Amino acid sequence: MEYRGIITIEPDKRSGKPCVRGLRITVQDVLEYLAGGMTPDEIVVDFPELTLSDIRACLAFAADRERKLFVAA
Repeated sequence: MEYRGIITIEPDKRSGKPCVRGLRITVQDVLEYLAGGMTPDEIVVDFPELTLSDIRACLAFAADRERKLFVAA
């Protein structure tokens, strides 16, 4: 999935952490909800400004970052 354009990084928002579409919801927030047992559908219900595509973009971003860390090591 292409996450560029969905995941944004702005130095003045959430201390420069990757966020979803310029919102104050970070990739880390979404990943923690998923790790805590929430389903993507439950996240969208609790945060109606998010879409299922946003959640997939968070996962794609995290996978890409992990891949880059492994290559760099």
